[in-house]
Amino acid sequence: MRYSSFNLIIAFILLLLAGGSCKSNERNKSDKRSDNYLRGAVNHKSNMPFDSNLMTAFYKAYPRLDKYSSEVKNVYRQHHFNQIWYDNKGIVEFGQTLNNKVIELTKEGVSALFPYREKIEGIFNNNVENTLSQTETDLMLTNLYLFYAENVYKGLADSTTTALGWLLPRKQVVYNALLDSLLTDPQSLNRDDSMIFSQYYKLRAVLQKYRAIEKQGGWSPIDIDPKLKAYKPGDSARAIGQIRTRLFITGDLQQNNNSNIYDAELAEAVRRYQLRNGNIPTEKILPQHIREMNVPIAVHIKKIIVNMERCRWISPEFARAKEYIVVNIPSFKLTLVRNGNPELVSPVVVGSNLTKTVIFSGMLSYIVFSPYWNLPQSIIRKEVKPGMAKNSNYLEKHNMEWNNGQVRQKPGPNNSLGLVKFIFPNSEDIYMHDTPAKSLFAKESRAFSHGCIRVGKPRDLAVAILQDDPVWTPAKIDAAMHAGKESTYVLKRKIPVYIGYLTAWVDKEGEINFYPDIYDRDARLEQLLIDE
Repeated sequence: MRYSSFNLIIAFILLLLAGGSCKSNERNKSDKRSDNYLRGAVNHKSNMPFDSNLMTAFYKAYPRLDKYSSEVKNVYRQHHFNQIWYDNKGIVEFGQTLNNKVIELTKEGVSALFPYREKIEGIFNNNVENTLSQTETDLMLTNLYLFYAENVYKGLADSTTTALGWLLPRKQVVYNALLDSLLTDPQSLNRDDSMIFSQYYKLRAVLQKYRAIEKQGGWSPIDIDPKLKAYKPGDSARAIGQIRTRLFITGDLQQNNNSNIYDAELAEAVRRYQLRNGNIPTEKILPQHIREMNVPIAVHIKKIIVNMERCRWISPEFARAKEYIVVNIPSFKLTLVRNGNPELVSPVVVGSNLTKTVIFSGMLSYIVFSPYWNLPQSIIRKEVKPGMAKNSNYLEKHNMEWNNGQVRQKPGPNNSLGLVKFIFPNSEDIYMHDTPAKSLFAKESRAFSHGCIRVGKPRDLAVAILQDDPVWTPAKIDAAMHAGKESTYVLKRKIPVYIGYLTAWVDKEGEINFYPDIYDRDARLEQLLIDE
């Protein structure tokens, strides 16, 4: 970093004034802890103030940064309008660290560019002239910080994500507090689980892996025989050798013997691949599996980036809760988590494309055993009334009855809600429930409901939720589910429920799992990220 001689003289005079009296020296000794100038630490008693009115001129000169002006003013107000990025040795170490992170922003899955990159080059590159004054340099670095924090820690604006249908509570970023934390501990720029949902960092690691594969040429298309029904162990074909190479590249196969014979080692790799891609595991290799394997690596990279962005919106606090239930729509899976560990995993059926399950959160408050099903007006209008017009016994045939002007289905094994439902009150009228249509859980794609979530293991979920309640033994739960009479139990402890939408997820073993974008949400988000 270079300085003008004028700035050096001013800094020298200020240092002399700061140390010129016994009282000042005594104050420095007594406040040694708060005034300690660690490299990269902020000093709230900086002796480098500036005229806040200079900010107006700065944003006139650099209008593409104006969107940060309000937050920048808040940051400097917190620091009593003293310069932030200088100490007695020049620019604090964190300034260079921040600049390096911005240069490598693509590693964070961000394609945005800082508007005045050439000015930043003048600050840190000795081969480029710095045309900024010290105050302008300080302001430019604060704007660089806001640019980085917005893109990496916050993500798209709340209004944008709401418009995308993401109704889960957004993580809030307090830029003042975050800056102080980063200045005190610059290494937290590399990873900070208190600021970003930990899944983000797992996806970031896989992003680097997939980009390395892409740099090496990715993978070649696998031949698909138009007459192929399936490959099974023992079969031999050129395509099997290509599949072997494809699975070796992504790590599903540990070694490649280049054989065209479908052997046991390849069968295990195929099952691993199928599990990672939302398929029902089988030894058969179907044409659909080959088509999935032929998806270019660039598409997978974009999917990872899209889901890193979604992780920016999620508060890290939710994963630190002692107990919660999470439903990931694209994976058709429900997980009950206790003390950081999955206690129950169940397949689910979610809303169809016409009746999408909403992305939101609630608090599981009560369980209804042997429930009635109160039919929505839309179903009464489209299905029940036409059915009654054709068959006068329609209601009796479907175990239904009129109730206060509404139609409801009576409790029983054939009730559309099954034998139990789990209520987390919300304006969308969405809940989780059992279903008599058990065969749907054997399908790979399970988007069939009217918006509610059908649970594949409802009894197990009820038992797990009530396991600490001595009154609700498994036997009593079974009796309540088969009583044929509706009963409701209010939970003593409400449980957070999160319904999310992630099409890429890294599991505990570090394996990337890809799920189908059943509601076509990825492409729109990808477009917004590119436009950003």
